[in-house]
Amino acid sequence: LIGLSSVAQVILGRGEFGQYFSINLGFGIGVTLGIHAAGGISGAHLNAAITLTHCLLGSLPWKKLPFYVLGQFLGSFLAAATVFGIYYEALYDYTKGNFTVTGPNATAGIFSTYPAPYMSLTRGFFVEFIATTMLFLGILVIHDEKNNAALKGTQALLTGILVLGIGLSMGMTTGYSMNPSRDLPPRVFTAIAGWGMDVFRAGQYWWWIPLVASPLGCLFGVLIHKLFIDLHNQPVLESEKEKGQPGMEVS
Repeated sequence: LIGLSSVAQVILGRGEFGQYFSINLGFGIGVTLGIHAAGGISGAHLNAAITLTHCLLGSLPWKKLPFYVLGQFLGSFLAAATVFGIYYEALYDYTKGNFTVTGPNATAGIFSTYPAPYMSLTRGFFVEFIATTMLFLGILVIHDEKNNAALKGTQALLTGILVLGIGLSMGMTTGYSMNPSRDLPPRVFTAIAGWGMDVFRAGQYWWWIPLVASPLGCLFGVLIHKLFIDLHNQPVLESEKEKGQPGMEVS
């Protein structure tokens, strides 16, 4: 809700009520609050790609997958509908009632991600794959108790900062979806709310890229973490003994 609203304010305000940085900040704040809200309930499963990856790794029962994904999709759909309601008059003023997916007054990008006109599907897939790899790798590092985990209570904030950093560095070409739950439900809403089936045809049928690249990126992030970090982790006591330093200094 906060992320999509920040996009709406930038686009519909014609740059007078925020810039690209405020969009990234909005999504970072939204992720932080979402983790605080759902962390103790579900482990903060806000991303279908991450939920699926946990099931594949055996750290989450498969029977929970449909319920978690349903909750994610429903929340994202309702967020899009709420943003539509908040900015309804602004949308009509901006578009004169002509909701378009592409062109100078396109507004579908408020709700879902679309690639830049110069991007190919192959390159766009690669961007989304790498962005999601960095997202899940960063989350694993933040929560890695055997390595240099974040201080207790700061994980949500650091994950929000991680999303902010990815947006600031990799968001220009594809909109850094990194999350099927963030992209598909709002796309379905826009198809219903007046933008039509162009939301699925635009960008060379871009809609399926976030659905496929994100889970693969998560799996690659797990592989990197396992090979280059987790396999080399040492028990804290052994590490402290070898270095001959107090635990606080080692940390």
